[in-house]
Amino acid sequence: MTQESTTEKGGSGFEGVRLLLCENPLPPIDEAIDAARAELPRSNHYTEAYSEPLRDRLADRAGVSAEHIHVNAGSELILRQLFDRFGEQVHLLTPTYPLFPEIADRYTETRLRPEDDFQFDLRDLEIPEETTLAVIVNPNNPNGSGFDMEALPGLLEQYPETRFLVDEAFVDFVENPVANLVPEYDNLFVTRTLSKAHSLAGFRIGYAVLPESVAAELNASNDAYPLARPSQAAAIATLDHHQKIEQRVDRLRSWADQLASELESVGVTTFPSQTYFFLADVSPHDADEVAAKLRERKIFIKPLGDDRLGAGYLRVMTARPEDNERVVEAFREIL
Repeated sequence: MTQESTTEKGGSGFEGVRLLLCENPLPPIDEAIDAARAELPRSNHYTEAYSEPLRDRLADRAGVSAEHIHVNAGSELILRQLFDRFGEQVHLLTPTYPLFPEIADRYTETRLRPEDDFQFDLRDLEIPEETTLAVIVNPNNPNGSGFDMEALPGLLEQYPETRFLVDEAFVDFVENPVANLVPEYDNLFVTRTLSKAHSLAGFRIGYAVLPESVAAELNASNDAYPLARPSQAAAIATLDHHQKIEQRVDRLRSWADQLASELESVGVTTFPSQTYFFLADVSPHDADEVAAKLRERKIFIKPLGDDRLGAGYLRVMTARPEDNERVVEAFREIL
């Protein structure tokens, strides 16, 4: 792992306004904190095997049976498991979550273009021959806009030999989840996390909705106790108070919309997003240089690093409104 990727993944102990890792700027809800704290004295005991109580709640939420659910310590582990097993030849819609080009041995691409605001009609998606795993991130990272997933069943039927992985890390920000389709299609995988809308990134809780045979194989080859007791308790408490999460989603989206508008007022081009992050183009300035100057002001942000788009692209996520004011003022000074 390179120093650059290590810095991005861990923030390198950075103290300041953290806009790098798509971390939710809001802490876990009180009920999650209380539930995790209550489990600490019982941490001499294992959880139920394969996090059964959590799997039951996740299954209810996804509209499937618990036999379709695999839980692990963060969705990145699950994504790596799926790529290892099924990613002989991958097709990506790019730019995309940077983990995917990193862990794909071979991949082809469909490019999302700035002149289309990074929008794409999945009915126009063509999957190359010999593709074993096609990946759709909905809503997409790094731009934050969603796809119309009504086209997915047609793709699953048109390419029955290709497995489709739909990464729904930010599914709470869109209205067309597809996990409920998994029992109907043996070539559909859906991955999700409680790190984003649910503010549980540090608890490391990811899950997948999979065909029963794939879920059983992953469960059988995994640690029987994938989560610590406090993590499982925090996840269950958060899911039991999902209305609070829905209210937070609206708040986060409004903060991001306001931040994008204010950055536009100082000369930054921004692109539509349904999440709490968005793409920004600071051209003719160089994004790496802008990010370095922001870091001097204790603001940590991610240059996109995609040469085909140009040197001006940054992924920006919202902080709290008072920190967003600092961010806008810093951009104003730099640009």
